[in-house]
Amino acid sequence: MKFEKSTLLLRSAALACALGVSGAVGVTGAQAQATLEFIQWWEPELPDGALRGIMDDFEAQNPDIKVDLVSGPYATTRDQIVIGAASGTLADVVGLDGAWVNDLAKQGAIAGLDELMTASGFDSSEVAAIISLNGNSYMFPVASFVYPIFVNLDLLKEAGIDGMPTTRTEFVEAARKLTDADKNQYGWVLPLSLQAPNGIQNDVMSWVWASGESMMKDGKPDLTNENVVGTLEFVQSMYDEGLISPGAFAKKEQDKVEEFVNGRVAMMVDSLAHINLIRDRNPDLNFGITALPAVDGYDGARGLPYASWGIGVSEHSEHKAEAFKLVAYLMSEEVNAKLVSIANAFPGNVNAKPDFVASDELFATAFEIFQTGYLANEFVGLPVAEELMRLLGVEVQEMLEGNQTAAEAAAKAQAKWEAEF
Repeated sequence: MKFEKSTLLLRSAALACALGVSGAVGVTGAQAQATLEFIQWWEPELPDGALRGIMDDFEAQNPDIKVDLVSGPYATTRDQIVIGAASGTLADVVGLDGAWVNDLAKQGAIAGLDELMTASGFDSSEVAAIISLNGNSYMFPVASFVYPIFVNLDLLKEAGIDGMPTTRTEFVEAARKLTDADKNQYGWVLPLSLQAPNGIQNDVMSWVWASGESMMKDGKPDLTNENVVGTLEFVQSMYDEGLISPGAFAKKEQDKVEEFVNGRVAMMVDSLAHINLIRDRNPDLNFGITALPAVDGYDGARGLPYASWGIGVSEHSEHKAEAFKLVAYLMSEEVNAKLVSIANAFPGNVNAKPDFVASDELFATAFEIFQTGYLANEFVGLPVAEELMRLLGVEVQEMLEGNQTAAEAAAKAQAKWEAEF
């Protein structure tokens, strides 16, 4: 019995040793294969299985890399990224909104991409835009949703207007003909809610960028320049003349879309992402799109306001090279074209051409606008970007109420912005 027990113990020890060695080999093998976490809000906004399918294709081409998607709604994803950045547990690859870049970079949460681009031989000339801070690159827009002018073509025809407005003067003249307060119909809609202040970005400052101008100078606020002040005066003149639908101070983006869908406003600045939504809400609505009108006499490239699905790499990732390989894959011409075709967005790769350009007249027009202009959103990369919008929004509201001039509104907002910088 003692011999049998001793033999059994020896065999058990040998088996345990063998399992330990086998386990060690398994661990080593697992360590040789990188598993990347990719946190984003894109998967829920795409058709089921679309993003996973692209990841599967990537894994097939890179069998030493696996990708785990960490997906959720935009707000939830933002909260997870904030927590991960603070705790140093951020996913390897990070879906980014440009408004987050400044804070994440200052925290040291996201990696500079320049060294990764150089090490991998990545051709940055194919990228439509690179979001940088203090000379370091942090984000590529993978898919961009441009904001042109949407126009109710039936109302335009009824008003006897031939062609889309291309200058501010033409826009104001069209708005006058399209406004009939007795019918509760207005030329333009302007959402200026302070609760959701992105109307300042999309519906006000976009007019500055459309004429190739800027609200910044040498990386600092420059709201008092004549181009910004002139834009505020342009907005005020339309407001004073009653060409903007009432209730602007309380309106959010979804409110302006609702008014356009129901024919209460003839023109609005809006995202291409809403084209299918508008068609679903009112299949009979006959509408078109055009680039934002520029100041009279300007014939240069139009700046196009946009929102993006951005992408970056975590500073704390143990697999930065592999993480950037996934970034480069999503930015490659063929893959980028596939992704933006599914998302009805514009490409982050300048050579990529989405499928919908050939199959949808409106998107084809939008693509022409995209190709002849340039992406412009100066809030991307700024500190506390949403708060900056809100601070300017407060002064714009005071201006529209007649309590201050456009120049005074710009000067007060400038002082508040400088304090934030």
